[in-house]
Amino acid sequence: MRKRELDKFRKLLNEQRDQLVGNAKRAVAGEIHLDPDDFPDEIDTASSEVNLAFQGRLRERERGLLAKINLALEKIEDGVFGECESCGEEVGIKRLQARPVAELCIDCKSEQEKLERNLG
Repeated sequence: MRKRELDKFRKLLNEQRDQLVGNAKRAVAGEIHLDPDDFPDEIDTASSEVNLAFQGRLRERERGLLAKINLALEKIEDGVFGECESCGEEVGIKRLQARPVAELCIDCKSEQEKLERNLG
């Protein structure tokens, strides 16, 4: 991959990482809390607990994406960004543009999904 393309992906991945880190900082700063005194009845409390559980799942997904972004940035630095982890072929620029953290080429990803469907 050319340096210009790598620089573009590096910038995009850094922007995505900064956004995720900003979201996490806002969550830690107190946007997510549960104070029983704020809820006069059980329905309000249950609704708030459901919301907190949803936000927790969202944070977990963001942590996973952040790890993938960091791995992609490491691959750029190591000169292996865009190589399929399964077959070693190019992932493909269009796939990377759609999903810069893609670890598999479209053929290997399709095969992986096919196996997952058959197993589960």
